[in-house]
Amino acid sequence: MRVEDWSQVAAIYREGIATGNATFETEVPSWEEWHRRHLRFARLVARGANRIGGWAALSPVSMRQVYAGVAEVSVYVGAQGRGRGLGKMLLQALIDASEKNGIWTLQAGIFPENVSSIALHKGCGFREVGRRERIGMLRGVWRDTVLLERRSAATGV
Repeated sequence: MRVEDWSQVAAIYREGIATGNATFETEVPSWEEWHRRHLRFARLVARGANRIGGWAALSPVSMRQVYAGVAEVSVYVGAQGRGRGLGKMLLQALIDASEKNGIWTLQAGIFPENVSSIALHKGCGFREVGRRERIGMLRGVWRDTVLLERRSAATGV
């Protein structure tokens, strides 16, 4: 992902926000804010025919050194690209890049209503480790998230 990709990435992010089942965010952040919150490596886009169909990135779960190898996964596929394997391609590339950069655990917090995202993550080796009940409020409604994680077999073993 490059800074010049941001307008297309932001549009896909906006689509995810609009579903009400992709994120607790209610507005797309600026590039500067997004850039500050995400790890510098593994910022990926699925690019084809001069159009970005999806994106994926990692963010740190903590600034504490003990958690330096743990990152949170974000994967978004635009409405026109869904059902074509872009999510799986992006998530697998994210896993590969994470392991090359010393990440030993990936985690994802997904709304239970987002069954396709849960299935995608499980299909790429994530396991469900719990449910966080009423963990946050979105548009005045308390929401749960399903917590999934993937422990690397290659890094941090």
